[in-house]
Amino acid sequence: MTAPRIEIDLDKIRDNTRWLVNRLAPRGISVTAVTKAVCGHPDIANAMLEGGAVGLADARITNVRRMRSAGITCPILMIRTPMLSQAEEVATICDASCNTETAVVTELAKATLCRDSCHEIILMVEMGDKREGIMPEDLTDFALQVTRTPGARLHGIGANFACLADAAPTPEKMAALSSLADDTEAVCGPFIETVSGGSSANLSWALEDGPVGRINNLRIGEAILLGTDPVSGRQINGLHTDVFTLLAEVIETKIKSKPVPLKLSDPALSALSLMPRHHWITRSILAIGLQDTNPAGLVFPAAITLIGSTSDHIVVETTNCPLSIGSEVALQVNYSALVRAMAAPDVTKVVLRNKRQTDCAAAERNGRYPAFL
Repeated sequence: MTAPRIEIDLDKIRDNTRWLVNRLAPRGISVTAVTKAVCGHPDIANAMLEGGAVGLADARITNVRRMRSAGITCPILMIRTPMLSQAEEVATICDASCNTETAVVTELAKATLCRDSCHEIILMVEMGDKREGIMPEDLTDFALQVTRTPGARLHGIGANFACLADAAPTPEKMAALSSLADDTEAVCGPFIETVSGGSSANLSWALEDGPVGRINNLRIGEAILLGTDPVSGRQINGLHTDVFTLLAEVIETKIKSKPVPLKLSDPALSALSLMPRHHWITRSILAIGLQDTNPAGLVFPAAITLIGSTSDHIVVETTNCPLSIGSEVALQVNYSALVRAMAAPDVTKVVLRNKRQTDCAAAERNGRYPAFL
């Protein structure tokens, strides 16, 4: 098969979505699945919907266009504040959008009025992340403007956590967001249907037993795709962490000496060098680089160590297992490595359909019966 490529296990995406949906539903929280990390890949989006997500969300109009062109008709939320230059298209192909600017809401409303309908507005509130958001003290005035704008409908409020800053969601911040929903209703009149508390970063809070208040929706991408908590980086028990496998081909394997360290003018600095002066090691080159992924976000198999990377090469060292030319190395990815690999045109995307049935059939032929979640 073509390399580099990223293999995508749709069964595990479905599993992860369903697990989260089933855990959050008793808490009164629905899941909107976020597709931006996978560039709106339609097969992945459909697997999320089959897992029980109530809708999809993305940050780029090109990704939404891709999903609509593939026949996906579910509600789609634009989670980045729409550009004025794209307001008309956002209003046309997205059911709702997250907003922080009155000028953008006005343009969305104008575009929607042309079709004799309404665009649903979710107002994002600044709760400590210091990225996008209306200041809490300005929320009710902003919400009033939305309710008075023909073509726009105030659908809800939302917040972001642990994206730009290290501000993790806390019970106190969630309670404050719930109070803001109450305050907004008291001033504006319309019922706030959706209080979108955040993203995968909120799961440690949402899966506990404490009160959830008015929070009834989370926008989840990373936990579904990678099975990890973005705040701690740890696996969320019950979720698959190997949905994606990035495969790179070996194009060179040589026995090479480690470079001799520079002789520094200060003897004390030279003494700090940990690199042996005469040591031969096996180095290999993988045909993938910075243009294709984030090498620092890759997890290599045991006995393979990342040495460095350039635009088109990743250099690794191996211990007692030289890599043969033409062989492939399977790599696991974190969020940044996944985003770049999915966006890279030279990384082939291979969707594994019914992989579980295939694995079961192979195991049965070999007299083995694997256990699944």
